[in-house]
Amino acid sequence: MDDPTVAAFRPDQLDGFRIGVTSDRRSEDLIDAFERRGATVLHAPTLRIAHAQHDDPILDDTRAVIAARPEILLASTGYGIRRWFEVADAAGLGDALLEALSGATILVRGPKARGGIRAAGLNDSGMSEVETTASLVTLAMSEYPDARTIAVQLHGYTDEAQLARLRVNHEVLTVAPYRWSRIDETNDRVQRLIEATCSRQLDAVTFTSAPSVDAFLIAAEALGQLDAVVAALQGDVLAAVVGPVTAGPLLALGITPIQPDRFRMGALIRLVCEYLETQRVARVSTHSGELVLRGSVAVVGGTRVPLAPTSVALLRQLMETPGAVLSRSQLAVALPGIQDDHAMEVALSRLRASLGAPGLVSTVVKRGYRLNV
Repeated sequence: MDDPTVAAFRPDQLDGFRIGVTSDRRSEDLIDAFERRGATVLHAPTLRIAHAQHDDPILDDTRAVIAARPEILLASTGYGIRRWFEVADAAGLGDALLEALSGATILVRGPKARGGIRAAGLNDSGMSEVETTASLVTLAMSEYPDARTIAVQLHGYTDEAQLARLRVNHEVLTVAPYRWSRIDETNDRVQRLIEATCSRQLDAVTFTSAPSVDAFLIAAEALGQLDAVVAALQGDVLAAVVGPVTAGPLLALGITPIQPDRFRMGALIRLVCEYLETQRVARVSTHSGELVLRGSVAVVGGTRVPLAPTSVALLRQLMETPGAVLSRSQLAVALPGIQDDHAMEVALSRLRASLGAPGLVSTVVKRGYRLNV
């Protein structure tokens, strides 16, 4: 890719780093740029928007909603609301849909859904306590038990259990402005991406559109991993976006991504390279020589050592306070999903074996462990 904003090519620039790529369009450019600089890339397109010829089911459902004039609308996602109105407008149904929903009580699943409703020229009457379909359904059932007709904007993954709760006492209409299948190849790849994010097997995840962020977060919720994904992206896993619109869904969850001044893919590549090199490479002088940690690779006295995710987490923790003694419980907290001293000790033994530098990580009897400097 010939772009002057891309960081100068160096084949070891991203050596050791692992990057998740969520884009579909032009993903080859991103993947090639990162891999040629030494990174390992996990590619999982998080959203493929339906083309116009696939919009007939959406339009059929839209006509049903217009005819029914539902008393309640449950809005699940900002992107879903925006796409619903885009499809309706393109078919000449936008004004009728807006008029049909103007008299409805609208409940939203979170800030992004509220933003989508307001962008459509409507206002909501309440937000679910937490950003889950179950919470939104509970709000509707508790506050509006006598409503006869409820319309539900689905978010790609249909939660049949929640729809069944509503159908006990209400007529339920649904519309799915976009789809995300849990059984196709795309979903398998997204699931691996989410698991790699949660377990800190990635150093960064890149996003090039707000819909791709929405789909990533929706998939994480559907898999029961939303909280873990948010925690990872707030901490060890860098979120990188192409611009402020793409950043919006992440900022709403308290995740602060990096973004370039120029909202271009080339600028994004340059920023990711520079950030990982300057902010995510740790160096400590030890009695075994200089110790460098870059992503999943440690360099001990000039020797390159690939590390497992648990070893990376432990070594990063030890390098943050070189020479200080850290207790077993302090080190165990550094391991995602592990709060057990024995598991931590096993992981520490593996780290020592991988480093191959006797005495680099020493045991302080009855106190813990430290990195010898």
